[in-house]
Amino acid sequence: MVTAIILLNAERSKINQVAEQLAEMEGISEVYSVSGKYDLVAIARVPANDDLADLVTKKMLSISAIVKSETMLAFKAFSRHDLDAMFAVGM
Repeated sequence: MVTAIILLNAERSKINQVAEQLAEMEGISEVYSVSGKYDLVAIARVPANDDLADLVTKKMLSISAIVKSETMLAFKAFSRHDLDAMFAVGM
């Protein structure tokens, strides 16, 4: 499984629309509107690097309101959230 964090800038009047379009795409698990340098952060989880390339260079490219993106590959996950959820089952 390949996980990528995709930082996005969108046309100001279309940020919510872009977020909704991204959230509907296969391979995008989450989309956050954020403060700071970027407008949106999308989390992509796909089986292989080729699938990520297809998602970023073909599917996301079809959203014309995206004006800039930066994709970062995740190497390793460190998360208490996953552990807490696992141990909370049945409690």
